[in-house]
Amino acid sequence: MLNRKYLERIKDDSAGYEAGRRETIRLSDDIRTVSKRAIFAMHRDDLMAADRLLAEAVEGIASVRAKSQDGPQMTEEGSFRAALEEYVEARLYRDFLDGKELGPVEVAKIEVPSDVFLGGLCDMVGELQRKQVRLATDGDIDGVRAIRDLAEEVVNALLEMDLTGYLRNKFDQVKNSFRRSEEILYELSVRRT
Repeated sequence: MLNRKYLERIKDDSAGYEAGRRETIRLSDDIRTVSKRAIFAMHRDDLMAADRLLAEAVEGIASVRAKSQDGPQMTEEGSFRAALEEYVEARLYRDFLDGKELGPVEVAKIEVPSDVFLGGLCDMVGELQRKQVRLATDGDIDGVRAIRDLAEEVVNALLEMDLTGYLRNKFDQVKNSFRRSEEILYELSVRRT
């Protein structure tokens, strides 16, 4: 004889998980979007808008965290982890602009997993390279050099790790951004002489 009550409970749990997952995907898309918009605002030097958008992202992250308190761990969903990585990228870039040390990110009482942090750090180097182009256009060789130095520091730190898979691809992108930042510094130096 089949235990129908047990199967109904499984069915209800499954339906609840799927509903939570769909909501997490929606919230994650919003988090990712506002984090990207924050980065674009920073590139326009609109730091007030960037801070407002980062706060919006934190609210979304807190919502996903709250939904994970009593039920399935939606913070482990791939869509949420991708959104969290985008937030980390934006947060680190904002910290760079403020002259802060780039280190651990904790948001909405969620400790960012190390692989998500590393992914965001790698992507942030690409944002630094974009900033470097603007500084080069303005003839700010010291700013260009400082970004090149930070990119080199990130490359050296990542070289000490045995990155594989997804993070290895991200690391390859960091190395390309670093190479481009060296080229920008070289070209700017040559033009000044």
